[in-house]
Amino acid sequence: MKSFHRSVVGALAGVALVATTLGGAHAAAPATTPGTTASAAASGAAITVALGSEPTSLDPHTVDDGGERAINDNIYETLLTRDADGKLQPGLATALPTQVDPTTWRFTLRDGVTFHDGTTFTADAVVATVNRMIRLIQEKKTDNDGFYSTLASAKKVDDLTVDIVTTKPDGVLPARAYWLKIVAPGSETKDDLSDAPNGTGPYTFTSRETGVNIVLTANPTYWGGAPSISKVTYEFVSEAGTRLAGLKSGKYDLITNLAPNNVKEAPAYQAKQAQEHPILILNADGGITADPNVRKALNLAVDKQALIDGVYSGFATIDEGQLLSPSIVGYNDTIKAYPYDPEQAKQLIKAAGAEGKTITLVGESSGRWLNDKDLLETIAGYWQEIGLTVDLQTPEFGKYLDVLFDRNQRADAIFVSSSNDLLDPDRQLSTYYQAGGIGSSNSNKDLAALIDQGRQELNADARAKVYQDAVKMAYDQAYFVWLVSNQDVYGTSTRLVFTPRVDSKLLVKDMSVKA
Repeated sequence: MKSFHRSVVGALAGVALVATTLGGAHAAAPATTPGTTASAAASGAAITVALGSEPTSLDPHTVDDGGERAINDNIYETLLTRDADGKLQPGLATALPTQVDPTTWRFTLRDGVTFHDGTTFTADAVVATVNRMIRLIQEKKTDNDGFYSTLASAKKVDDLTVDIVTTKPDGVLPARAYWLKIVAPGSETKDDLSDAPNGTGPYTFTSRETGVNIVLTANPTYWGGAPSISKVTYEFVSEAGTRLAGLKSGKYDLITNLAPNNVKEAPAYQAKQAQEHPILILNADGGITADPNVRKALNLAVDKQALIDGVYSGFATIDEGQLLSPSIVGYNDTIKAYPYDPEQAKQLIKAAGAEGKTITLVGESSGRWLNDKDLLETIAGYWQEIGLTVDLQTPEFGKYLDVLFDRNQRADAIFVSSSNDLLDPDRQLSTYYQAGGIGSSNSNKDLAALIDQGRQELNADARAKVYQDAVKMAYDQAYFVWLVSNQDVYGTSTRLVFTPRVDSKLLVKDMSVKA
């Protein structure tokens, strides 16, 4: 429960980037395109990153916080990484892992890497990292237990070879290796690493003034080559309007979560179809939505293309009856979205004896998700048109989370915007689809068993088939109202070289400022 709370809070931090060369005002330049090379970059550029909220911690293992990740993704590294389109790639490991047996994954490690304090990176660091995470989970001192609950141990084979062992077969382990940040030997007994972050990444921790800023400096001995941006200052700017105003004035070079209806106000913008899925969780175990015909009617009542055009100004695609993006293993391309058919929806509501009854729809009031207020009001209107009375509730975020996490009194429909941090189906299916998941509102044992089976399946094709069956089962039961997948929209200046990623990470080493 605590892990999901942090995940929801962290994923929503609005971010802006401010870029300045050493002593230069912004000058107009042609818009950049993906693939622009670093040769056009200004050497020694400094940028300021404005985050929508201050990180709750800089410990890479204890919190699940978007602000923490925005900073620590540049300090720490992982055994595996992903390219901009989400494909797993070697990181601190030199290749994807091989399997010794069904529960043991072997990694060969990169030679010649050092931590920022000068410690040599070896298998000892991986063992320390895994042992620390296991201990934090056992002692309930981490919000990341949902990511790493299958870890059993790590065993050093030699300095550059390490085995990671899971409690049972775990096909998600390579994706977990993309998420688990590696810390230095000796860190396993420490409860908090916030004061002195020490990774192997392209940027080193320089200073923190709580409530004001965090400063990172380029690592000149980085094994991947020193980045062109020499200094990063993170500041905390909560107001989206302030970020947009800063972009327009030339103060900022990049802002995230640019409202689609504001793209024409930005000097330039880029959009990326990433992993964000606004969705409505329906209570299948009680209340008006316990009737599957009512749940299907709620889907048929929503004009998803109108949502794309009106709420997202075209920067979205229709979700085809599942929470997985097409790029995720297990995506079922035989499932098609429920059509917009308000007349059939009315008939189903009438046949269920639900005409005129009240349905409770719960969102939140702070606007943490892109245009979520407009989205909820539009959906409430659609449901009223098919004969329901809609009680739309938008409490402040803390109370909203209380409703979301209440396993005993589930609301009829709860709005959440889901992203897929691991880029693996288990993260979303175990959270929202599986009975007992923190965001789940069904008790379907067959569906839960399928999701367990998928997690433990090691054959990629067989695993995909299991998940395809799972999402089809949920679709047939209409456990959700599937809506759209909105794009990540970034407002940019014309001088920042920046290519959005499918995982929404902001890796400063991949950015540059034009000369």
